Amino acid sequence: MSVLGSRVDDVVVEEGFEQGGVLGRAHRALSVGIVSVVFLIAFEATAVGTAMPVAARELNGVASYAFAFSGFFTTSLFGMVLAGQWADRRGPLAALTTGIGSFAAGLVIAGTAQTMWVFILGRAVQGLGGGLVIVALYVVVGRAYPERLRPAIMAAFAAGWVVPSIVGPLASGAVTEQLGWRWVFLGIPVLVVFPLALALPQIRRRASGPVDAEAAPAPLDRRRIRLALGIALGAGLVQYAAQDLRPLSLVPAAAGAALLVPAVLGLLPGGTFRAARGLPSVVLLRGVCAGSFVAAESFVPLMLVTQRGLSPTLAGLSLAAGGGTWALGSWLQSRPRLAPYRERLMTAGMVLVVAALATAPSVLLPAVPAWIVAVVWAFGCLGMGLVISSTSVLLLRLSAPEEAGANSAALQISDALSNALLLAAAGAAFAALGGGTAAHPAAFAVVFFAMAVVALAGVWVATRCGSGDRPATAKTAPAGS
Repeated sequence: MSVLGSRVDDVVVEEGFEQGGVLGRAHRALSVGIVSVVFLIAFEATAVGTAMPVAARELNGVASYAFAFSGFFTTSLFGMVLAGQWADRRGPLAALTTGIGSFAAGLVIAGTAQTMWVFILGRAVQGLGGGLVIVALYVVVGRAYPERLRPAIMAAFAAGWVVPSIVGPLASGAVTEQLGWRWVFLGIPVLVVFPLALALPQIRRRASGPVDAEAAPAPLDRRRIRLALGIALGAGLVQYAAQDLRPLSLVPAAAGAALLVPAVLGLLPGGTFRAARGLPSVVLLRGVCAGSFVAAESFVPLMLVTQRGLSPTLAGLSLAAGGGTWALGSWLQSRPRLAPYRERLMTAGMVLVVAALATAPSVLLPAVPAWIVAVVWAFGCLGMGLVISSTSVLLLRLSAPEEAGANSAALQISDALSNALLLAAAGAAFAALGGGTAAHPAAFAVVFFAMAVVALAGVWVATRCGSGDRPATAKTAPAGS
C-alpha cells in the first residue's frame, strides 16, 4: 500500500494546489463529500459479506442466504433507472438524498431484523438506495465538474475503494466477533451525516434542478419505469433458477428471460449488442469487463481454500493488492497527457484482464505456487481500473446534458446485470461439473476460462468505444440493440 498510497496522494496534492482542481476551493467540499459517500458504500459492500453468514445462521435463514444478495441487486436495478429519470428531469439532488436515506434505512432494518425475511427486506431497501445513489453521483459529476476534471474525480472514486477493500472484511470480522453482526449494519448510518453536510449544499448550488431551468419539469417516463420493473423481476427469477438445477427451474428461468429481453433492449442504447461505435460500445464494454471479472473473482478464495489448503484469511488477502492496483489504473487514466490515448488504454486494460483470468487457474497445478494468484490478480485489477473509470469518463463525454442520467443508468445496468447473469451462469456450470463439497479442479478451470473468453470479446469492443465530436444527443431508446 505504501507505493499506491504515495501515487494516490500525488494526484490529490497535484490537483489540490490548483484552485480549479478537484480539491481546489471551488470543488473541495463537493469532492470530499461525494468521495466520502463512495467510501461508505464501498466499506459496507466489502464488510457485509463477512457478517452475512453469521446473520443468516442466527436468524435461522441459511436456506434463504442467497436472497439477501439477490434482493439487494434486484431493487438496485430498479433504483438505477428511476434515478436516471429523476435526475434528468429534476436534477440529482432529490435522487441522491432519497437514495442515501433509503440506503441508511435498509441498514437499520437489516441490523434490527428478528427474522430472515425482514433481514432480506432491509437488504432490498438498501439496494434501492444504492441504485439511486450511484447514478445520481454520475449526474453530479457531469454537471458540477468541467470535462478536464472528470477523470480525476473518477480516480478519486476508485481510490475510495482501496482502504475498504483491505480493511472492510477484517474490521467487519472483528466487530462481528466482539460486538455482534448487527453492529456491522447499524454503525454505518450514523457516518452518513458527515458527507451529507459537506456535499448537499454544493450539489444544491451547482447541480440542482433540470438542465433547462426555465422549462417545466417533464413527467417521469412510465414506459421506462415499467421496463425497470421488468428487468429487476426478470433478473431475480434468473438468479433464483440458477441456484437450483432441477428441471422445474426452467420455468422461472424462462419467465425471467421473457421479462429481461424486452426490458434490456428498451433500457440500453440502441446498437449495444452489436457493439455500435461510441456510446453503445462503452455501455457494452462496461458489462463485459465487470461481469467477467467479478464472476471469476468470486471463485478465487474458494479455489485457494479447497485446492491449495489456504486458510480463508490468506485466501482473502490474496486479493487485497487488487484494491491498490485498481486505484492505480484509475489514476493512470486520469492523467491529462494520456487522455488522447484512452481507447488504447482501455484495450490494454482488457488484455490485462484476459491474462489474469486465463492465468489464475494455473494454481490448480501443484507445481505452481499459490502466491501467483495474488500477482496475476493485481495486474487484472490494474486493467480493471483503466477500463472501468475510462468508461465512466467516456459516457459523460458522449452524453448530452439532459440525458446524462438515463445514460448513466444504462451504464450501471450493464454493469450490475452482467455481474448477476455471469455469476449465475458460472455458478450453474461450477455445480454441474462437480463443484460441490468436493470442488473438482475442472469445475474451477471451466469457470475461469469461460470468463476469459468473455473478456477477450471485450478487447475488440474496447476498440469501438472511441468517437469524434460529442453528439448532439445520445438517445437510449432502442434501435436494433
